[in-house]
Amino acid sequence: MPSQQKSGAAQALWIYNPPLDLTVGCGAWSVPLLLLAYFSSAASTLTWSVSFYALALVFNYPHYMATIYRAYHTQEDFNKYRIFTVHITLLGALTVVLSHIWLAALPWIFTIYLTASPWHYSGQNYGLFMMFARRAGAQPTSRERRALYAIFVISYISLVLNFHTGPSGDSLFRSLNIPAAINIRAQIALGIAFLACCVYGLSRITAQAGFRRLLPSFTLFSTQCVWFVLPTVFSLLGRFQVPQSRYSTGVLAIMHSTQYLWITSYYAKREASATPAHPWRPYAYFTILIVGGIALFIPGPWLTTLVFHFDFTRSFLLFTALVNIHHFILDSAIWKLRDGRIASLLLSSRTQIAEGTVKARSRTMDALRWLAGPTSSARALRIGAASALLLWGIIDQTHYYYSLHSTNLTDLRRAAALAPYDTPLETRLARQALEQGNPEQSVAAWQYAIQANATDPSPRDEWLKYLTQEKRLDEAYQLTGNWLKLAPRDASLLVNHGILAQQFGHASEAEIDFQKALKLDPSQTDADLYLALALDKQDKLTDAIAHYEIYLAQMAHRPASALPPPANLIGVALKLADCNARINRSDMALRYYKMARTLAAQTGEKKLESFADVAEASLRAKSGENAAVLPLYQMALRLDAKLDDQHNQAVDWYLYAMFLRNAGFPPRFVYASLLKSQSLLSSNPESDSKERDSASASQIRKDLEHQIGPEASRISRNPDPTLAEALELKQ
Repeated sequence: MPSQQKSGAAQALWIYNPPLDLTVGCGAWSVPLLLLAYFSSAASTLTWSVSFYALALVFNYPHYMATIYRAYHTQEDFNKYRIFTVHITLLGALTVVLSHIWLAALPWIFTIYLTASPWHYSGQNYGLFMMFARRAGAQPTSRERRALYAIFVISYISLVLNFHTGPSGDSLFRSLNIPAAINIRAQIALGIAFLACCVYGLSRITAQAGFRRLLPSFTLFSTQCVWFVLPTVFSLLGRFQVPQSRYSTGVLAIMHSTQYLWITSYYAKREASATPAHPWRPYAYFTILIVGGIALFIPGPWLTTLVFHFDFTRSFLLFTALVNIHHFILDSAIWKLRDGRIASLLLSSRTQIAEGTVKARSRTMDALRWLAGPTSSARALRIGAASALLLWGIIDQTHYYYSLHSTNLTDLRRAAALAPYDTPLETRLARQALEQGNPEQSVAAWQYAIQANATDPSPRDEWLKYLTQEKRLDEAYQLTGNWLKLAPRDASLLVNHGILAQQFGHASEAEIDFQKALKLDPSQTDADLYLALALDKQDKLTDAIAHYEIYLAQMAHRPASALPPPANLIGVALKLADCNARINRSDMALRYYKMARTLAAQTGEKKLESFADVAEASLRAKSGENAAVLPLYQMALRLDAKLDDQHNQAVDWYLYAMFLRNAGFPPRFVYASLLKSQSLLSSNPESDSKERDSASASQIRKDLEHQIGPEASRISRNPDPTLAEALELKQ
């Protein structure tokens, strides 16, 4: 008799058997599977991606269908959860339609999905934890239940805080951008609360049931820690950062789905045992889940892309997110241990089945009665629909397999032939075709990509880059104009169109484009620069200065890795100085010349440093600041001597000669400097002949020769000593 009681107690604890329950149901395989996924994906991303996508057909998709089956397969359940089975479902269907129209909705919907996924995982772990604890004999008080529940809630909050700390690294995820300092303080407080709840809650139920009986519950607790606590700890230590999207869509999703199928199949089996007229048929049950799972995820994206030419990848992401969100809502409603019917099936022993189960099944909606019936036509329709969906699933798998071969043009063509309106796929196809010398196919792929998703800048930018490299600017200009009709609020596209408009001399059109781009997106720093250049050319100097200054101010807040080349920034500072000088703002002009000179010296841009010196010297010379002008010219000439640019060196020597003459320095220094300038120009074949034979320069030289007398001949034979003296002159 005692042995029978012991056997009955063991039977009451486990769902199927200890190995299966601990491994799958309680997640004991988490660590080895996570390590396998990590090293496998690192070794072969392609193989792992294909394997995971195939596993989704038999684990992920069916687990969503298991919830649908649970909520819809009896009239009693359908009516009991009508708010979820009808109203929430209709709202979800409406959201699917609207999100395909309002393209900006995808990141927000996906953020909700990614944020809610770990909550859903935690809720399932907590429910199974309490199920096993109660099967083991533990009867926690309300305070103890709250402490145990807090363990799972805190671990979820900790992970989600980590998700939303700092800017998002994923275009599909909208981060709350929580400051790192706040996150660390919150994590410390959460960690203390987590430990306190663990000590109190776990010790209390252990005292009631014993550790051995609570082995499944403690395994689920450790699974929760592996899934949620360890990633947070590693992230805080700087060892590992969990990508938001991969957390909810990787191997963890497979483990969660398998865990879900494990418990829902047990529930369905127990429920069927109470209705002898409808015996448990496991193969039929799992076939329904697989076929139904395919129906939930695959036909929607394929139909939208084939019928409406909507971007396949975008549609797939929308369906994935919205089906998941509907699943989270429905699942939270139908699985409650406090529900007497559910408790009787999940907590009672096998000898107690009849006491707590439902009455015999009733049929669901009238529209499905015939389909589920025994008639040959209904059977044929069921088999035909299932076969079509399975074939559809195989086609989807094939499309995914070929689309991953980004370096194989033949495989990419096969994938595109199955689903031509897939923007990322068509973009990869265009890139690969261009690399293999097939621009016509690239253009066709870009056209498909843009037609599928006019808001995606990637195919447009690549096509524009190709056209500009081929000097087909007129075609690029026309295309950007056409694209703006499809995406008139695309700031980046407006900037590109404005640049091309400038190339064709349409200054006013370019100015309007840049202004629109900045109004739509003030962070378009390049638009500020291009607008400033356009205004500068039109002599709208005050407005140009404002946009130059905005551009430099925005650059000052960028990290070094995101800055443009130093020469570009120095050029903007020089432009600013020049604009200020032209409207007689000498102080501001000198400030920006100094900025340009300092930045050029720091970055080794000697040519620009020389240019800044000469420009500042010319400005100061107009104000009679000869003491400041002299060293600026001398510094510029010393920099010129280190550069292989005879033309600029000649110009600077000429300017120096004119300054020395106007400032009243001895004429021999003026003469030597002028000779040096003309010598450099004459030895440079690229110099303009008019520049080499300037009448004014020749006349000045003749006047100087007459003024200097015989010394002019000596200087002309060997000007270097005099030039060296000229570079050491002081005021």
